[in-house]
Amino acid sequence: MTVAAAGSALPITGRAAPSTPFTFDLEPPMTERAAYVEWMVNNRGEDRTFLGQRWDRLQAMVEHKDVWDDIVKRAFLLTPREEFVQKVNRSHSYDHNFLDIGYGVTISGPHLVGRMTNSLEIKQGDKVLEIGTGSGYQSSFLAHLTDKCYSIEIIKPLAERTRAVYDDLIARGYSEFQNITTRNADGYYGWEGFAPFDKIIVTCGIDHVPPPLLKQLQPNGVMLVPIGPPGAQRVLKIIKDVEADGSTHIARTDIYNGRIVPFVPFKKLDGDKISGTHNT
Repeated sequence: MTVAAAGSALPITGRAAPSTPFTFDLEPPMTERAAYVEWMVNNRGEDRTFLGQRWDRLQAMVEHKDVWDDIVKRAFLLTPREEFVQKVNRSHSYDHNFLDIGYGVTISGPHLVGRMTNSLEIKQGDKVLEIGTGSGYQSSFLAHLTDKCYSIEIIKPLAERTRAVYDDLIARGYSEFQNITTRNADGYYGWEGFAPFDKIIVTCGIDHVPPPLLKQLQPNGVMLVPIGPPGAQRVLKIIKDVEADGSTHIARTDIYNGRIVPFVPFKKLDGDKISGTHNT
């Protein structure tokens, strides 16, 4: 999530209602735009305009090497990004830009979400923890890759609103969103009740790797976390290797090769109120 102005978004009823339930082997056409759009209209009941924009955005993401695995391309093509933006921004759902979702945060641009998702190397059945639910788009993307998604949001009204969006989508036939378990809490401490996790994705910036999250990461697990000073983070991919003698080795790589990507600060709770950040 990145910094933005306040606002509100509510689930809009009367839209897409999939006639073909989601399964992990559901395969829309992926080689031709018109065939993809027609298949999605017939099987997922979605809007042709948004489907065309989704297809076109994916081609740009592939060209810029923000997604590269077919399984992630498929997940992108099945995820209705337009359902997670404010009404006023629906026509911009597939723009390259970040979009305001209220409460001082945004929905990240599709290129960033795509690269972070592909870099996680998620396999079906992986247990994935997301820190910073935000609009719900990132975890909706993940839900097309694994049936074990856990997401924490610190802003209570945003957490409640996004849960309502998911519940509305589930009621309309998007059964894949039942794969997402959400919670309003301080994500710095992870979710011990469901730990350990195979993959962890952090969508807010901090100047260090949170020790509780590293502890809750499985041996050989992968974490993505934006590290650096406020507004100047680098997105690091962290692999936790555990040697035969029990010692832990942490390997770090930068998924943007040094490029700065600004994220909203990793906020913290003081009691039941948000107060400051977790930066040291």
